[in-house]
Amino acid sequence: MAEKRDYYEVLGVAKTASADEIKSAYRKLAMKYHPDRNPGDESAKAKFQEASEAYEVLSNPEKRQRYDQFGHQGVDFGPGGFDFGRDFSHFQDVDLSDILNSVFGSAMGGGGFGFSSMFGGGRRPADPNAPERGADMSMELEIDFEEALFGSERTLELTLPDQCRACGGTGAAPGTHRVKCPTCGGRGAVVRGNGFFQVRQTCPKCGGEGSVIEHPCRECGGTGQTRARRKVALKIPRGVDTGSRLRLSGKGGGGLRGGEPGDLYVVVSVRDSDIFLRDGLDLAVDVPVSPVTAAIGGDVDVPTPDGLATLKIPAGTPNGKLFRMRGKGMPSLRGTGTGDLVARVVFEVPQRLTAKQRGLLDDLAKTLEPTNFPDAQRLASAAKTFYARKEKLAKVEK
Repeated sequence: MAEKRDYYEVLGVAKTASADEIKSAYRKLAMKYHPDRNPGDESAKAKFQEASEAYEVLSNPEKRQRYDQFGHQGVDFGPGGFDFGRDFSHFQDVDLSDILNSVFGSAMGGGGFGFSSMFGGGRRPADPNAPERGADMSMELEIDFEEALFGSERTLELTLPDQCRACGGTGAAPGTHRVKCPTCGGRGAVVRGNGFFQVRQTCPKCGGEGSVIEHPCRECGGTGQTRARRKVALKIPRGVDTGSRLRLSGKGGGGLRGGEPGDLYVVVSVRDSDIFLRDGLDLAVDVPVSPVTAAIGGDVDVPTPDGLATLKIPAGTPNGKLFRMRGKGMPSLRGTGTGDLVARVVFEVPQRLTAKQRGLLDDLAKTLEPTNFPDAQRLASAAKTFYARKEKLAKVEK
């Protein structure tokens, strides 16, 4: 028995496809391979059945979840397999009248047979008077590094769409109401074409709602919304980073006809710090250290989010040495811990020396030996080897 193809592959959609995308893909395949449109074509019949089985699973949230988790075994249709004879209901989800009219339209004379009358009138528009949720809105907000580190609170002043107070979000002038669309007769769709192939399209006049506004509200121009100035309180949690998205429920665009407002999403951008560099939860800081302190050892102050901390520098510390201070970094946005702080030793050469200081350094320099500078010795040795090889190669060329 041939192995079943992946259902997503059958419909030609991604695994992240929405319900509408799955429905649209199936509708195209059903219209193309319907047996009545391809009489005697067993290949078309098989593809139609394969697409129907795939849609049967992927259009059902529970079956789709089981299929995504367990594959075909999770949606086993039993010993007999998928029963094409028992199930015809899912065709209504993709507008069966469109498929049948495209198959039989020319054979039924004139503009085609009215299958929509047989199956409940076709696709019905949504109730134009029902409450409608407001739109989700987004904005960008630049904050200081310290706000990301310690958290803060902001008051945002925004101009957002809001429900029109004059018409209550209906878009119709007070005392009037929407009326049935004269173009589509309230169906929300019109049929274009004739003969064998007909296409059902959204009504261009009402936009698929099935009704129109004859007398628009003067306040909102018929949109049902006006612009309103609002102040929104925002709490910035500790640990946010550039790209973090904060959601404020119910603070987005106002709804229509009493619908609930949408959400407001704030996309954060964090300014650079004058002290720290950030890498995820870890912070890094350059610590200027005197070469004398690095040579003989000593204590230096290191800035951390919690305040200055003392770092013991061992004798002979080289320039660029890294010291990790555990738990001194950024807090996790999820509250699951704190990063580290990495302190890098950076030699700072003394400036504006006095005559006495210069003399002391000169006395020190006179006491130093090449062995006091192992890195310089290693470089000198490598350079000596390099030039010896160069000289040898030059003799070979001659």
